[in-house]
Amino acid sequence: MAKRQLNRRQNWRIEKIQEERAARAAKRESRLLEELEGGDLGGEQPGLVIAHFGVQVEIEDSEGQLYRCHLRANLPTLVTGDRVVWRAGNQGHGVIVAQLPRDTELCRPDSRGQLKPVAANVDQIVIVFAPLPHPHANLIDRYLIAAEHAGIHPLLLLNKADLLDADNAPHVESLLTTYRQLGYPVLEVSAHEGDGMTALQAALDNHVSVFVGQSGVGKSSLVNSLLPGVDIRVGALSELTGKGTHTTTTARLFHFPNGGELIDSPGIREFGLVHVSRDDVEAGFIEFRDLLGHCRFRDCKHDREPGCALLQALEEGRIQPQRMASYRHILASLPEDEY
Repeated sequence: MAKRQLNRRQNWRIEKIQEERAARAAKRESRLLEELEGGDLGGEQPGLVIAHFGVQVEIEDSEGQLYRCHLRANLPTLVTGDRVVWRAGNQGHGVIVAQLPRDTELCRPDSRGQLKPVAANVDQIVIVFAPLPHPHANLIDRYLIAAEHAGIHPLLLLNKADLLDADNAPHVESLLTTYRQLGYPVLEVSAHEGDGMTALQAALDNHVSVFVGQSGVGKSSLVNSLLPGVDIRVGALSELTGKGTHTTTTARLFHFPNGGELIDSPGIREFGLVHVSRDDVEAGFIEFRDLLGHCRFRDCKHDREPGCALLQALEEGRIQPQRMASYRHILASLPEDEY
């Protein structure tokens, strides 16, 4: 069945209902916060945001104990991986009183185009894709740009390698070859069969990593394989669309026994880059670095201009056609004032 299209009035009504529900929840939360702060709160102590649940967050204290915490109204949006200062209340609850500065943050625009942080204080972004659902180079490239923009080390991870066959292997192998030639670290694993998981664990140890990628690529299965006993719900691909279904609904942080943390984020089918500039996009295509600034014209658009260093490199095979097409597609999706 095709997805039903909503008209403007229906969308407005849905948004209004959601806003009213959010306002009621915020009012209830305010009353609970007043009750907590009116009672006996413990002293200030450091904490780590493990997960976000609407108007509350789950934090971990320095001894590994978990607490549900309310947020003071003057705090910015908190995300998984944030370091905070909090005060303990009663019955396993507490109050977040401050957010500590972030070393890094991974952001993406929400459905309204507003920039939304996804995870904080990570040093490695693991871009997960699979033979099914069909992997799109443009989505991978968008994550690579976001990683470059945020100063986060990328790792490309092909999961479900056991599903490679005569139909999908040529496309997948072409993708892997392109990124390997560019110098990106690439791993091939199968969470289902267990192949390559030792190498993946070694790449994750002593890092704070975040899993990103389409729904259905097996991120939750990877977490279950890496951390037996966690038992995250795993979803199957839709028989109708061949696309993944959302099973992870909130980003959650897990600890590895040998050191390091992993944040599993909800799957998405698109990753907008309205928060970056044309220069940021070009910086995310690492094969462009030695070529930028060497075009005949300073304002070269790398389209049809004579003397374009990028077009010459494309003709000589130093830039892959797939990557140039992806670059142009991403540029075309930027707001006009950035393009």
